[in-house]
Amino acid sequence: MVLNAAPRCSWCGTDPLYVEYHDDEWGVPLHNDRRLFEMLILEGAQAGLSWITILRKRSAYRQAFDRFDPVKIAAYKAPKLRELMNNAGIVRNRLKIEAAVKNAKAFLAVQEEYGSFDTYIWQFVGGAPIIDTLRAGERIAATTPESDAMSKALKKRGFTFVGSTICYAFMQATGMVNDHVVGCIARRV
Repeated sequence: MVLNAAPRCSWCGTDPLYVEYHDDEWGVPLHNDRRLFEMLILEGAQAGLSWITILRKRSAYRQAFDRFDPVKIAAYKAPKLRELMNNAGIVRNRLKIEAAVKNAKAFLAVQEEYGSFDTYIWQFVGGAPIIDTLRAGERIAATTPESDAMSKALKKRGFTFVGSTICYAFMQATGMVNDHVVGCIARRV
């Protein structure tokens, strides 16, 4: 990460944590099941909040949620849920915490059926990133037909906190969509 070395997407501003995320993660294709699960949970936690808030809490989330091990999270019971509700390092929203457990169970079912979550989730973009050609100042979409389809399919499988806007943010975060503006240092295409 090099601050002010080249133009970036305007949304990342100058906060070093945000710039590092923008430069090194956002829009980079991700094919690791555990990391995909992490991003799905974090995007759901972000609902109604700013992404920088979640980035600042990410290390606490990793610790609190057993490094996003879906097997462990799927087994969480009431005592662990109470512990999470008392953890000031994460977003203490009961519905979002319960969603992580529910989503872990659904995630494991998808892995069982498809062999990996990666195989399942990347089908929504035909297995390859969608490369948008946005120019500086153009508005990034909040949803797309692909995120609508993903949201509907995930909900049908029992996932929660996976509305179309959350799914599109997940698609951007995991590189299923590359929405870096033309000329951005992190565009890579």
